[in-house]
Amino acid sequence: MKPHLLTALVLVGSASLASAADITGKVSLKGTPPAEITIDMASFSDKTCAAAHSQPVTTRHYVVSKDGGLANVLVYIKSGLEGKKFPTPAEGPVLDQVGCLYEPYVMGVMVNQKFKIKNSDATLHNVHATPKINTEFNFAQPTKEQVNERGFDKAEVPVRFMCNVHPWMFAYVGVFDHPYFAVTDKDGNFKISGAPNGKYTIAAYHPKTHRDGPGVSKEINVNGDTKVDFTVELK
Repeated sequence: MKPHLLTALVLVGSASLASAADITGKVSLKGTPPAEITIDMASFSDKTCAAAHSQPVTTRHYVVSKDGGLANVLVYIKSGLEGKKFPTPAEGPVLDQVGCLYEPYVMGVMVNQKFKIKNSDATLHNVHATPKINTEFNFAQPTKEQVNERGFDKAEVPVRFMCNVHPWMFAYVGVFDHPYFAVTDKDGNFKISGAPNGKYTIAAYHPKTHRDGPGVSKEINVNGDTKVDFTVELK
């Protein structure tokens, strides 16, 4: 290989790495959320659910850390990537059903990315996706360790999942046409890795507070690693 060609390739590789940035930050909750509701699994006819838990189980509407960090928030680039194409990952996440709860409660996938839906319980679950844009599906998983694969062909935030057998079971899946999204952890922190430099609208969506709206958003200019924080206000 000619020296000048090798130099050009190194420079191109360096420029590519330099343009990849991490977007990090924290989502905090403003206000005092209502008390979570205890799920009465014990009175349900199927005793498998209650037997899976040694402590009472509550809803997960607002999972908040001691310093106000809000978990289960989808943070994603909402605009600024128009016209760009991104490869679909070969592997997808797993939406599991454990102890008659969806795990994780909130997650993200890319358009046309196949992901697995698993039943880890020795009882019947009914997986019911109720999108507004994508195609609805509804199927039974009667067998422990059963796995079915699904995907969505349109971007949508979020797609709600429910179980028609156990009425307390919900999950929320964001579907994106790019890979630049994350879900806040138990302390409200998030990290979106490898974003190209540019000007973007970045959004934060919480399933309970923003269920009837688009969430909150900010304009950011990414030129290297960037930090952006959000505050979600109780209605």
